[in-house]
Amino acid sequence: MAENKNVKGAVKRVVLAYSGGLDTSIILKWLQETYGCEVVTFTADLGQGEEIEPARQKALNMGVKPEHIFIDDLREEFVRDFVFPMFRANTVYEGVYLLGTSIARPLIAKRQIEIANLVGADAVCHGATGKGNDQVRFELSYYALKPDVHVIAPWREWEFAGRPDLIAYAKKHNIDIAAGKENEAPFSIDANLLHTSSEGLALEDPDQSVPDIVKKRSDRRTITPEEAPDKATIITIGFERGDATSINGEALSPAQLLSKLNQIGKDNGIGGLDLVENRFVGMKSRGFYETPGGTILLTAHRAMESITLDRGAMHLKDELMPKYATLIYNGMWFTPERQMLQAAIDASQENVSGEVRLKIYKGGVYVDGRSSPYSLYNKELVGFDAAGGYNQKDAEGFIKLNALRLRIAAWRDMRLGKN
Repeated sequence: MAENKNVKGAVKRVVLAYSGGLDTSIILKWLQETYGCEVVTFTADLGQGEEIEPARQKALNMGVKPEHIFIDDLREEFVRDFVFPMFRANTVYEGVYLLGTSIARPLIAKRQIEIANLVGADAVCHGATGKGNDQVRFELSYYALKPDVHVIAPWREWEFAGRPDLIAYAKKHNIDIAAGKENEAPFSIDANLLHTSSEGLALEDPDQSVPDIVKKRSDRRTITPEEAPDKATIITIGFERGDATSINGEALSPAQLLSKLNQIGKDNGIGGLDLVENRFVGMKSRGFYETPGGTILLTAHRAMESITLDRGAMHLKDELMPKYATLIYNGMWFTPERQMLQAAIDASQENVSGEVRLKIYKGGVYVDGRSSPYSLYNKELVGFDAAGGYNQKDAEGFIKLNALRLRIAAWRDMRLGKN
């Protein structure tokens, strides 16, 4: 990585992760002015639910060449190659967080590096602040894919002290400021096809309820359980080798399937979460997360595994999952250890195929049935009346062997007068 930051000529061409919003528009102009470099913009459609095409015109207005404006629909790749592999592990961070923000960052970084290689850029730039996790996730991914790339992180470099400075800079350079954007937003939102996360200001006191401006906004991903209908929704999800492939018998692509589950979840009040998480930069952060489709999918996948996975494999997966979740949260997607864990997880999914029936009602997802041609469930063995291939007398030796060490310890204690 180059050492001569903030010097014109240090970078010739940079690929900027660009949303078209005020902050990344300011960054675009700042790059042109500070580094004197050519800026290539990259806008990713990950299913955030916003119109992203206007980013093209905004970039053109700021002098970016048409051939250097990339707007890519990555929704299918996002679900197929990032979300689904994560859900094969039943991944949750700190017991509740489905990692909707974390899992998107390596894909954005991957595509940025691909574009940098395509256009001959010598640098990449992101708009993550110096306080959060995303700066680490982006940059670890950059270096894993292009070890000598120059990374520009404006929030760690520029002199702006706060939002008033940014607004003044925008006005000075005639950068469009949308109505209502001059003042600090009451909270910030990150969104993709898996989730939305709302953080900051209105949510910074963890003792206060999530305000209505957050959980009842117009673009919310889920309604509250109180708003949900009084009638349950019944759906059947089909699985093939650990990945969901159909809903109620209708085959769907990964992105289509998650979109449909999102709508079902929203309509039934699924997936809202008031969360305080431990950032790996050392502070706690409170946010309101909405993951309706992911919440349904996690329950269904676990139910499918319950009849198709061997006990030892399932328990080992459960032991590995927290480590796997932490790797994703910490931005370690492209590391050897994550790839090793992924290989083990994927190997366990060979027979995780079949159907799971769910009852979804007022914020809850309940398993209502499951079946698989690869099921390990044996009614003859488990039934009270039929012995099948199991002899109850065999249990006596098993119990006594496992109890032997306990009996030896008890005999010792009796001999020493401890009992």
